[in-house]
Amino acid sequence: MSGRVSVPFVPTPIPVVDFMLKVARAGPNDIVYDLGCGDGRIPIRAVEVFNVKKAVCVEIRKDLYERALSQVKAKGLEGRVVVINDDMFNVDISEATVITLFLLTSVNKMLRPKLERELRRGTRVVSHEFEIPGWDPVETYLFSDGVINHRVYLYVVR
Repeated sequence: MSGRVSVPFVPTPIPVVDFMLKVARAGPNDIVYDLGCGDGRIPIRAVEVFNVKKAVCVEIRKDLYERALSQVKAKGLEGRVVVINDDMFNVDISEATVITLFLLTSVNKMLRPKLERELRRGTRVVSHEFEIPGWDPVETYLFSDGVINHRVYLYVVR
């Protein structure tokens, strides 16, 4: 499945990152996976601000993977933030208790079978801007970062 999807890199604003992790109730017992993690800001914030046990950054683009890895090393978080350079469809996500997404609806639709197959009941999935077709969100939020409004969808695996 490698290389079958392309999503432009648009960084999630930090206030939105924090809001996503807050609505997911991320905390010390959680393992957060960010699929298509870009520069690594969500996994880094998950560890630094929400004190999660572990965060995993999955990024297919080599340049973004290197940027995320550099940020993790600069902050001394190598023991708690893992950065993986691979296609998200190839990575085992079964240990995740929280998944964060900022992908297109079409990509979320392709990802849904993997989420259903690998995630445990109770895992929280938070998507910035784009729904997961076929899933009903537990909650839909409208969040303003002071510049624009963002839609955030919270799902819980059943």
